[in-house]
Amino acid sequence: MTILSLEAVSKQYGTRPLFRDVTFGLQRGERLGLIGVNGSGKSSLLRIAAGIEPPDTGRVVFASGIHVAYLPQDPPLDPELTVIEAVFAGDTPTMRLLRSYEQLSAALAAQPDDPTLLERLSALTPQMDALGGWEAEAAARSIIDELGLATLSHARVGTLSGGQRKRTAMARALVDRPDLLILDEPTNHIDTDTVAWLEDYLARTPCALLLVTHDRYFLDRLIGRTLELDRGQVFGYQGNYERFLEQKAERLAHEAAAEEARQNLLRKELAWLRRGARARTTKQKAHVERVHALIEQRPAAAQGSVAIDVAAGRRLGKRVLELKAVSKAYGNRQVIAGLNLEIHPHDRVGIIGPNGSGKSTLLNLIAGRVQPDAGEVVRGATVHLAYYDQEAAGLEESQRVIDYIREAAELIRGREGALVAATQMLERFLFTQDQQWATIATLSGGERRRLYLLRQLIEAPNLLLLDEPTNDLDLQTLTVLEDYLDDFQGAVIAVSHDRYFLDRVAQRTLAFSGDGRVVEYPGGYSTYLAYRPIEAPALPKPREHARAAVAAPSTGPRKLSTRERRELEQLEQRITELEAERERVVAALNAPATDYTRYAALADELARIEQGIEASFSRWAELSELAP
Repeated sequence: MTILSLEAVSKQYGTRPLFRDVTFGLQRGERLGLIGVNGSGKSSLLRIAAGIEPPDTGRVVFASGIHVAYLPQDPPLDPELTVIEAVFAGDTPTMRLLRSYEQLSAALAAQPDDPTLLERLSALTPQMDALGGWEAEAAARSIIDELGLATLSHARVGTLSGGQRKRTAMARALVDRPDLLILDEPTNHIDTDTVAWLEDYLARTPCALLLVTHDRYFLDRLIGRTLELDRGQVFGYQGNYERFLEQKAERLAHEAAAEEARQNLLRKELAWLRRGARARTTKQKAHVERVHALIEQRPAAAQGSVAIDVAAGRRLGKRVLELKAVSKAYGNRQVIAGLNLEIHPHDRVGIIGPNGSGKSTLLNLIAGRVQPDAGEVVRGATVHLAYYDQEAAGLEESQRVIDYIREAAELIRGREGALVAATQMLERFLFTQDQQWATIATLSGGERRRLYLLRQLIEAPNLLLLDEPTNDLDLQTLTVLEDYLDDFQGAVIAVSHDRYFLDRVAQRTLAFSGDGRVVEYPGGYSTYLAYRPIEAPALPKPREHARAAVAAPSTGPRKLSTRERRELEQLEQRITELEAERERVVAALNAPATDYTRYAALADELARIEQGIEASFSRWAELSELAP
């Protein structure tokens, strides 16, 4: 069943066309990834698909009764709401009911002796039963806990960090149980553990998925079909990101072969005309028309690829950087405690950890932007540092693109030693002439990050600090950046949540725990994952629901009957079987396929299995509380 169709959709901003005649459909339960360079219109296409923004031409059609949830890159949230209010702010009947339930529960907790509140809470019980509110509330609580928001439930959104706001908006989208989930860079500003949890959650959820992301592991595991925005057109590919790369290479090879054949034929036709053929009139007219037709078949200008053609950094001595017993705290929160760290020439260090654990603080200490409370940061005499930070410090929206680069250098030395004009270097970073003379405010978020990256690299650093370099950069630029770092002669220290990037670049990884401790692991993310201490998962605790609050008082603790003990054992086996069945269906859903009828059947089967797991687990939790 097709739940979303875009038909001949086009979009243009001012004189800048983004895409034209985009047509595709999305089946129930299908997983679709959208790829393209920064500025190609990916976010605009998602907003159009979500019904947030109208297309200039064409139309968007949703199947009847389809519920859509959309998570933009920078989610707008009411700063006055608490986290729990923002999470339950959806407009579905279930969300409205849960909102009322949460408000009454909070009020009852504050005034436990108020009989009116207890009576109103009791009145919600039949509605919660009828709409499946208990299961939805349990699922929502699980999502809130997994996203690290449980302790922030009553905090105002306006007091949250960027990462916490992103996780709040993500929880809101997930708890709404949509039929179609549209995600724009969902992994930005969240830590690696949360990214891994989100990937696993989305692999299990039965909803259809349309997403833009730079996370290649994410794409490889979740996506069954890929769309690429290229030169204003959409090209479709079956399979995940790895298959996309293979099929795109084949498409480009076919395009190159077709263009070569067109050029050969055009040369022959032009040579025939120049010879002044004797066959006049009709035959000659036919040749002239063929030449015009061949000229008109000229392909659109190639999208091009980013070229980091910047000279290697300055000479770097043996001593690069040393941190001696460095500590830093903000108020009562210790983020770094007694850290000893030495950076050597050619080091590639990755940094991971929860949001707010001190990763960016470490880079700021190294850069000298903040001072340690204790200890010492010693930089070598030959170190020339460039800091690619999350805030893009010094990037003024009112400044012209060309002026921003010319501030650093009018002539920039390339890799081969030749001097290159600032305008030419910008072209190599895919900035057109029109964009170069426009203000930075006219650029997309990804284009601004690409411009900021160029500015840092032309400073010829030999110590490169990268704070979340994968945020907002397209996959093509990331690949080129990774290749550049392979040949970079200096040292690199990178904070990143992108697991592929860490595996590709890092030679050792510093893991922040959140309590001031920093542990070093060899290799990138996968090695860290294999070596880090494995914590035994705690059994989930069922939450007391309103029906428990309004139940008649018991005379004493009840124990399990013989029948209930047998049921508890059977439930444990049943949950194991259902989870194995779920893994099988998820694997089938994520396998490349073109049979969308089968997609819909698998999605329905997965929904049935999820309901079975929820019901079985709820009953298991209820009986486990009574077991000795």
